Amino acid sequence: MKVHEYQGRALMREAGIPVPPSEVIESGEQAAGVFRKLGADLVVVKAQVHAGGRGKAGYVKLVRSAEEAAEHATRMFAERMVSKQTGPEGIQVRKVLMAEAVDIAKEYYIGVVLDRAKRVPVMMASAEGGVEIEEVAAKNPDAIKKAWFHPHLGLRPFQARNLATAIGLSGDKAKAASQIMLKLAGLFLKTDCSLAEINPLVETPAGEILAIDAKFNFDDSGLFRQKQVAELFDPSEENADELRAKEHNLSYIALDGNIGCMVNGAGLAMSTMDIIKLHGGEPANFLDVGGGVTPEGASEAFRILLSDEKVKAVLVNIFGGIARCDVIADALIKAAKEVGFKVPVVVRLEGTNVKIARKMLEEAKIEGLHTASDLTDAAKQVCACV
Repeated sequence: MKVHEYQGRALMREAGIPVPPSEVIESGEQAAGVFRKLGADLVVVKAQVHAGGRGKAGYVKLVRSAEEAAEHATRMFAERMVSKQTGPEGIQVRKVLMAEAVDIAKEYYIGVVLDRAKRVPVMMASAEGGVEIEEVAAKNPDAIKKAWFHPHLGLRPFQARNLATAIGLSGDKAKAASQIMLKLAGLFLKTDCSLAEINPLVETPAGEILAIDAKFNFDDSGLFRQKQVAELFDPSEENADELRAKEHNLSYIALDGNIGCMVNGAGLAMSTMDIIKLHGGEPANFLDVGGGVTPEGASEAFRILLSDEKVKAVLVNIFGGIARCDVIADALIKAAKEVGFKVPVVVRLEGTNVKIARKMLEEAKIEGLHTASDLTDAAKQVCACV
């Protein structure tokens, strides 16, 4: 689960990490009043969306007056933000952060992520802050300093001091930065984060060390014990079909192609998408109905797949184990009656009760439904339909 920058700032402030004063607004009319309330000569106005590239898109602006603040905030709310991460359709801005801007002498990066190879969290620090860490890793990997730590022990003080020194800090500035690292690592562990990032962590001309940006992602599997974090969820920033699928215990991921994929199992989803691409097609999504699918759940899965206007054909690839093939066949028949197949549907079934399922589909005589003998045949058929 992702949260907005203003929510990440609040979590850091609560953890004792120094963050400049800020306010969140929900309309352009509020901007002038908040500018005056902050009482700063320079204020940053930042759109709050779950997408990067805000600065290049013109949705991060420095303003010196209440009038400027109102002008830029009004535009941000009125015009959808378009960046590399949003696609040409853009994304609606519903909240804007206004924060006291600070003079910056130097920018740094610090962040915590789970190192899946070592199976422990790692604190990363770099003197090259203010740019995407992926760019730093690609161009100058030695600029990223790392310290791995045990999840039960947390980041140790000596590790934080070593990292601060390694990125060029000394004296009181190194001490302040190491304290922020320790608090960020503690917050990462306490709240079941999958990513906790401050970019940039800045040094002011006066020698203060401040966090002026925040990016936090949380492990969905840990939300049941993170009530405070779960309350930060913003459904307006999520794909509506993915939320709809989750309500029915289905896993749905939207992609950019035009062939919908209904499968049972993540591994089968990967192989299904691979074979579609092998035969020249592009997956529009994959929808995993899981092992315990019900006829109602499978019918809802078809509604979700067929509601996507990009989808020009659907491949159903089921290997029946716990999820029986006859249940899927029954769902197909119900979906055809209730929703209607407005695009071709190619079905490949194998496993438990497959003979019963094939007979059910044959007797139902569903218009637009095609059966396949194996996965290769299914992929060729569905790719030929688009």
